Amino acid sequence: MSNIEPVAILNFKQRTHKNLQLICGLILMCLSYATLAQENITISGKIIDESGDPIPYAAVGIPQQYIGTSSNDEGKFQLSLSQENIADSLEVSSIGFSTLKIKVSDYIDQNISEIVLKEEVTALDAVVIMDVEDVVKNALKKLRKTAYSSKHQLDMLYRRSSVENGKTRFMVEHYLNVIDYGPTDVKLDEIGIAEGRKSADYRFAFKKQPAHAVNIMAQINPLRQNIYVRDYVWEKQGYTSYDGEDIVIVQGTKENQKHHPKQNWIKFYIGLDTYAVYRIEVSRFASPIANLNAVYIYKKGPEGKLVLSYHNRQANFSTEISAIKQNQLGLQKPRVQSSYRHEAIVLNIKTDRKEIDPQNIIYDKMDIGDYEITYHPEFWKSISMPPETEFYLKSVKELESIYGVPLEKQFEAVNK
Repeated sequence: MSNIEPVAILNFKQRTHKNLQLICGLILMCLSYATLAQENITISGKIIDESGDPIPYAAVGIPQQYIGTSSNDEGKFQLSLSQENIADSLEVSSIGFSTLKIKVSDYIDQNISEIVLKEEVTALDAVVIMDVEDVVKNALKKLRKTAYSSKHQLDMLYRRSSVENGKTRFMVEHYLNVIDYGPTDVKLDEIGIAEGRKSADYRFAFKKQPAHAVNIMAQINPLRQNIYVRDYVWEKQGYTSYDGEDIVIVQGTKENQKHHPKQNWIKFYIGLDTYAVYRIEVSRFASPIANLNAVYIYKKGPEGKLVLSYHNRQANFSTEISAIKQNQLGLQKPRVQSSYRHEAIVLNIKTDRKEIDPQNIIYDKMDIGDYEITYHPEFWKSISMPPETEFYLKSVKELESIYGVPLEKQFEAVNK
């Protein structure tokens, strides 16, 4: 080493340093390309009809890849995709409209912000179909063929707001991993609360539900209740269409329904070719302060079979409060009018048994608000949340108006 001149040593070091820089640069470049290849793409937009009116609860996704979401009540949607989905076709469909298909790459390149669906006209009003009761029987009989009935995981966002005297006073959000076998099964198989968060609790009445609210969502679904068709009086309500299939809308009221028969019913939207049930509406009415309304919307998933896409319901009731609370609130009666607002949005479907992996499975039966789930704020920032619905915005506005505390601050203060 002593025979090597200092300049030669310096040049050697410089060359080595440059080589290292080049190698590091190449490595970083490769990592950047790898990161870009794995980076998710978020597409969003608004779905409207030819008059410019929003289309709520439209199915948006890539059915062949089991990827999809629904538009909110304002027609807005947001969908997270990977680079691998660039060449796939995005499908947008809704009851009463022709299905629209467009390549993901074209959707991005054309910078589309609004998707216009054309109304699909049906002339079935002039056609006499088979007995309406037989249509319902066939729909229930063919459930295993029309709905996905193998084991699958629904990753869903579930929200419940507790409303008292007309104002939201508590809200719970859970990101659930639900193991299901479809509507042919009477109940959900397993429920995992992967993540959760709560607002501040401003309630003065504490009505509890006997199980997690998602279980009740399944229990009141008419498809899971093994209903006896002959117990109902079925009437045709009209016709529409979905994805090229004509649909008959039928409404059933229990034959022995003596009280409020016009407000106690179930309604099915049934395809006349496949007998698939695309939408369900439920109305239960005992009195103006004791009633329930619910909606279930299904979309095409694995193998073209239907899976749950969206659900909402509102149950109204009255709740007894203590004499102290009654005096504090200045109420004449020891009861307050209350309600639960529920919303379930399916964000992902997993059918590969190797990928099915529910987190934090619950075995006990408790009210949704009583589960203590570790709060990870980074999770809620990282997932592709659906556009805020009117249901959600109303709850947030009411919660924040009580003491002027932003919801995010409530999450930080309440959840641990």
